[in-house]
Amino acid sequence: MTLVGGIREVDENETLQAERQDEPRRGNPGPAMAMRTFFTPPFASLPVDLYAKIEDGAATRHRNAVTVHPHSAVSTSTYFGRFPASYWQRWTSAAEVTVRASVSGAGIVRVMASDSRGGARTLHTERVAGRTTESQVCWTLDIGKFVDGGAIWLELITEADSLQVADVAWFVPNPPRSRPTSAVLCTHNRPDDCLNTLRALAADPAAMSALSAVYVVDQGDDTLESRESFESVREMFGGLLHYRRQRNLGGAGGFTRGLHETLADDESAANALFMDDDILLEPDTVVRMTTFANSAVEPIVVGSQMLQLLHPYRIHVSAEHARFTTIEPGLAVDGGLDRADLTEELQERRVDADYNAWWCCLLPSEIVRDAGYPIPMFFQWDDVEFGYRIRGRGHATVTLPGAAVWHADFDWKDEDSWVRYFTLRNALIIDALHGDFDGTASAKVFLRWAAECLVSMRYGQAEVLLAAVEDFLAGPDVLRDGDASTIARIARIRAPHGETARHKPSQVPGLTGASRPIAKAGPHPARRRLVLAKRLVWHLLGKVGGSASISSGDAHWWHVGLFETAVVTDASQESVSVRRVDRDELRRIGAKVLRTALRLHREGDRARGAWREGHRSLTSRENWTRLFQLDETNASKE
Repeated sequence: MTLVGGIREVDENETLQAERQDEPRRGNPGPAMAMRTFFTPPFASLPVDLYAKIEDGAATRHRNAVTVHPHSAVSTSTYFGRFPASYWQRWTSAAEVTVRASVSGAGIVRVMASDSRGGARTLHTERVAGRTTESQVCWTLDIGKFVDGGAIWLELITEADSLQVADVAWFVPNPPRSRPTSAVLCTHNRPDDCLNTLRALAADPAAMSALSAVYVVDQGDDTLESRESFESVREMFGGLLHYRRQRNLGGAGGFTRGLHETLADDESAANALFMDDDILLEPDTVVRMTTFANSAVEPIVVGSQMLQLLHPYRIHVSAEHARFTTIEPGLAVDGGLDRADLTEELQERRVDADYNAWWCCLLPSEIVRDAGYPIPMFFQWDDVEFGYRIRGRGHATVTLPGAAVWHADFDWKDEDSWVRYFTLRNALIIDALHGDFDGTASAKVFLRWAAECLVSMRYGQAEVLLAAVEDFLAGPDVLRDGDASTIARIARIRAPHGETARHKPSQVPGLTGASRPIAKAGPHPARRRLVLAKRLVWHLLGKVGGSASISSGDAHWWHVGLFETAVVTDASQESVSVRRVDRDELRRIGAKVLRTALRLHREGDRARGAWREGHRSLTSRENWTRLFQLDETNASKE
């Protein structure tokens, strides 16, 4: 029964037989749960207003239920409370969605909708009167007017009595595919975080019902099985949990191991859901992504959004794209949200993603079989490469609003480390594979990055960038071992440079507190290239002096370069590094930078051809089988 605007009175004895609608019909999987409406988060540390808002008066909120006290109003026009109707209309054949709930007490339930500009309209109004016991209601709603944007939510309003609403679930009819999802968690020395994620997953029956297997690929030496609670957590999964140990092959190697086993049967049709180990999981995300993927008219990648762990009300971006040559991943697409406060901004306009990062991302087997496996790069840009390769094969990626995990804030991660090697090398590889690669343009970016490192006394970092370009020019053979040995080699390059060491802020060697006053940065220079050249000349001629403490937010190259010694706070806010001008290192590394930039200019096209020629072999199932077999200690542990 489809209901539109107007008010319908429902007496206490009316009960809709929702259970019958759940029964699979012959040859038809029947309705599928698309999402649930919760009123509180799964963890007490998370913002409750991302789930339901008290608009007026008072209410008592629980995870599955809310009691709206007299003369009050509650709305689920929130991040997790809204059904993303625009995305369902665009990507699936579903023409309607059915909302089911248990209600008691008295009050008004309104089903509301928005458009791409945020304008609200009423889809259905129902007055609940005199219900002394809990009974079910059910509304079926058309989702045919949301192409450019908009969502659907509930508003609960009371007068003289209280209203209780519980177990709200949204169902869509007859997904064209009925397949379970295989979750893959890749972990490295975060056993407690990973176990917390597993507990959250196992404690949610609906999320568990969407899963056929859970693979945990442990690549660290501080392992899950070293924890006393591991066996009890394993038992919670009733045989679905498969635990694998292997050497550290990075995110690509960990996720691909689970993908490799999920698709071991050539005839298998499955979804593989990648999840990071250091997330806080909203378990309904598994339900939302699985049902959406199974309901799509064609196979699509379904990605979750990332909310910031340290600022849990804030989104990273609502949908991503990347710029290869200028090395800018994780950019918000046009019209998307960027670091927005989700208690103040909602996603009305539908936007398209170029790719989705692997903090939580679902991949249908058809797409993997067509596009191949991830490229065996240890860190960073591996998900970007895979996403753009999939896009190039004609498959869409949908970043689904309301499907989300909380992940560590990127702004608080210190990239003045070995990370920068992978940032540059992998971006060059992806530009060569999927972009309009130009050796001259890339050489200019490399020169700028290296010069900024040198002028800010990050000599070890400049050498890391040199290694990145040299390895890109060396071609696909640098990934022959799946990048397993690369991080140790980069660590050896950085080790001789004193500024790469980390110190406690109160115990900086060779400097007293009075000798390093805080120096705040001035405005950004208008003529950056000229200022960069001037700072380099000053360093070469010994025309800088003094020492200072510089905050992470002020640690711009043009500010740090004003001092002979700088004590710089890490982005993590946990430690500091000491940078000192070293003219001999500046000359030695600077000369090497110039030679390497010239090589990139001259040899870039040759390297591009080599990477394109070797790409298919690198991303084949056979290559990954070889990589997994290289490690003699990767025996499965069930």
